[in-house]
Amino acid sequence: MSEERFILDVIDEASAKRRADRRRFMRMAAGAGAVGGLAMLGACNNDDDDVIVVPTPTPTASPTGSVTDADVLNFALQLEYLEAQFYSYAAFNTGLAASFQTGTGTQGAVATGTSGQPRGVAFKDPIVAQYAREIALDEIAHVNFLRSALGTSAVAQPAINLSGDANGAFTAAARAAGVIAADATFDPYASDENFLLAAYIFEDVGVTAYMGGVTLLTNKTYVEAAAGIHAAEAYHAGLVRSVLYRKGLTNAGLITAAGQISDARDSLDGSTDLDQGIVATVNGTQVANIVPADSNAIAFARTPGQVLNVVYLNKAAVTGGGFFPNGLNGNVRTSAASG
Repeated sequence: MSEERFILDVIDEASAKRRADRRRFMRMAAGAGAVGGLAMLGACNNDDDDVIVVPTPTPTASPTGSVTDADVLNFALQLEYLEAQFYSYAAFNTGLAASFQTGTGTQGAVATGTSGQPRGVAFKDPIVAQYAREIALDEIAHVNFLRSALGTSAVAQPAINLSGDANGAFTAAARAAGVIAADATFDPYASDENFLLAAYIFEDVGVTAYMGGVTLLTNKTYVEAAAGIHAAEAYHAGLVRSVLYRKGLTNAGLITAAGQISDARDSLDGSTDLDQGIVATVNGTQVANIVPADSNAIAFARTPGQVLNVVYLNKAAVTGGGFFPNGLNGNVRTSAASG
């Protein structure tokens, strides 16, 4: 069996395990009122080949009257495109299937290396390699889930920059954070440590994005689904922070770099100082800080605009840049004026 066939089989198996849950979600959505264009899910097993067809009601608006549930889910979907592509390339040296990238709006390619060549991480730590594969499959499942929930309302994957070269978004982010020199290059696929720092950028932002986005949803079914994905992203973020801290005990540069990335995110999303690195000082002693939270141990949230500040690598109100060079598809695509 070829390596590519094995990877596809693993992805198919992981998707099958989640199909029953998605079917239950769709049945609930049918009763609660679905996002415009919510279409159908296919068979769950060999003896159940029914197709669930859901009506197409008017999308529900948020309390502000400007953002619909479909807008929120499409915003989340595009963050999942970003994460799924990064982890899939890093773990399997291949990206999302073409059928997972279509939709409304302008579909874009993924830049992952010099001349757009695929890049995989040659992991040295088997534990990190296993974590990378598990998270990759989770993120692919999130993409599949959200696309199924949105049906024909799902937006296409926009252009994504995951390059490890001098013109890559990772290099721009690492330079801005001071993790590397102004003329150096940051390649997230070059080592276990670089991969973990790159994952740290995405996972922490993903958690705060779902924490903020769930408050914009009006349909209880979608709130429950978004909360479930938020929990999965929080597990991922805690895992990445834990591994970075463990490795940082013998490589202090990792702890320093994580703190610099945290400070850089804070500099982009406004005047508040909420983001936190992987260590804290308590009574003069440095301790682990696996959960970035307030004094009540509650995680903080970012608005969609603040999330875009980070992924666009720009504290101004813009419609593209950084990891999404041409911006997002859909109605939520402008970053906040956080300068």
